[in-house]
Amino acid sequence: MMNAELKNKTLEERLQWVVENHSNIVFSSSFGQEDQAITHAIFSQNLEIEVFTLDTGRHFQETYEVMDKTKYRYKKDFTTYFPDQDKVEKLVKEKGFNSFYESVENRKECCFIRKIVPLRRALKNADVWVTGLRADQSENRQDMPMWEWDEANQVHKFNPLIDWTFDQLDIYLKENKVPQNSLHKKGYVSIGCAPCTRAITEGEHPRAGRWWWEESQKECGLHAVK
Repeated sequence: MMNAELKNKTLEERLQWVVENHSNIVFSSSFGQEDQAITHAIFSQNLEIEVFTLDTGRHFQETYEVMDKTKYRYKKDFTTYFPDQDKVEKLVKEKGFNSFYESVENRKECCFIRKIVPLRRALKNADVWVTGLRADQSENRQDMPMWEWDEANQVHKFNPLIDWTFDQLDIYLKENKVPQNSLHKKGYVSIGCAPCTRAITEGEHPRAGRWWWEESQKECGLHAVK
């Protein structure tokens, strides 16, 4: 019922709804196009939603640049969570800097240390976790609802863009002159860590550039695949 009620609302209305009906709301941003649209809606309306990001230590310089552009554009702060120093040092000492290329298991271990553990800290006191997921980003996300219970993190999960097409997103970003990562114009659709992301060619799936050497579900574990 809740998902049906939200379906015909705009992005701004969807976010206003969650603020009016819930507290302790956080939004995780990787500063990609979907996340920038949500950030714009939050900051431009001064909504009581904490914006945070996970700095894995392996980002592109262009990602840091759009972080600063966003901060200066909206004159708003966001919280940055870093990996546990000891865990990163242990991983690098035992397996080297690029162990993620060796196996899916190694890659997931790196994602766990650099993303999942910091995410748990960020969600520790949250009641609602807002994400920038869209259904057509990958096959794994086709059946995700707008509002759901995240059992792994014990939090309500709100995906206000889940039913948006890329064209809708592109129009929204352009109309509102939202800052974007310059890598998007170079074929990088889905941007993660620098060593794990490449540009895609015409006709490739949007997630093809993530963990490009793998034949896997193309997920890091932040969003559980059922």
